[in-house]
Amino acid sequence: MYAQGLLGLALLLVTSLPAGHLAPPAGPSALRSSLGTPSSCRLSQTDSELRCHVPGGQLCNGRGRCECGVCICQVTDSGKYYGPLCECHDWVCETYDGKICAGHGKCDCGKCKCDEGWYGEACQYPTTCNLTRRKSNEMCKNSQDIICSGAGTCQCGRCKCANSEGNGLVYGKFCECDDRECIDDETGEICTGHGKCYCGNCYCEAGWHGDKCEFQCDITPWEIKKRCTSPDGKICSNRGTCVCGECTCHDVDPTGDWGDIHGDTCECDERNCKAVYDRYSDDFCSGHGQCNCGRCDCKEGWTGEKCEHSRSCPLSVEESTKKCQGNSNLPCSGRGK
Repeated sequence: MYAQGLLGLALLLVTSLPAGHLAPPAGPSALRSSLGTPSSCRLSQTDSELRCHVPGGQLCNGRGRCECGVCICQVTDSGKYYGPLCECHDWVCETYDGKICAGHGKCDCGKCKCDEGWYGEACQYPTTCNLTRRKSNEMCKNSQDIICSGAGTCQCGRCKCANSEGNGLVYGKFCECDDRECIDDETGEICTGHGKCYCGNCYCEAGWHGDKCEFQCDITPWEIKKRCTSPDGKICSNRGTCVCGECTCHDVDPTGDWGDIHGDTCECDERNCKAVYDRYSDDFCSGHGQCNCGRCDCKEGWTGEKCEHSRSCPLSVEESTKKCQGNSNLPCSGRGK
């Protein structure tokens, strides 16, 4: 009770300071500590940390160091972290349409304080609406003409996403992001606790994979990267996804009839063997060679990247030039040979 009482007093003192200041010392010994003589602190380490400890969390919210019962917030930008327990962070306020507090309010310790005439978590809703229902609904439609992606209601041209439990898992200008898709059915955790969810998709930590990051790799992250690195130093040649040391190539035509991307590190791209983009054509290497891992091995008598040039031409120099001239006075319009 004594420690809690002191903490309450410290909180009361600090909240009277402007945002961006460090938490004030709780007593004379703490004052001396803040002036650069931490050795004079009369609190034990346990008592000091008790004052800096966030219930169920870390010392100073993991954003600062504890000196004689006072949190010294570690900041690189003025006002980024502040508060008696470094709990305030002006950069975590709700955004709307890419603007913090929708441009209609100010961020105060992680929450938007709206200007007059606006309300909502991100100050995105006007208190009075001068739009017709039809115009409002038009402004709330996504690219598929669905109002608020079917996951919210339209309020004066702005979507209010359905978050009945107040968890904020459905969000986005058109409620297009649903992080409930990231919740693992068995554990109930977001991405099984082994990744981050962004707009309904899990991005797993190194060593984990799966739609919900539910599977663990049996090799080290270093070995995973090594196995997936192509000869040119790129992960899966930038043409695939690395999963536990194996590349899953982004094949543009899964049927395998055209554009096969293959190889242990997706280093082979058969598109390089085609003269023109045509997924329905089998004219690899101009019909005069064999495609081998994205490179044309030309038949005898043919050369060029796509085997498009004959080594022995039956045409005279004049005939060849005439064929290349076309409607221009210059061979190949002056852009080739």
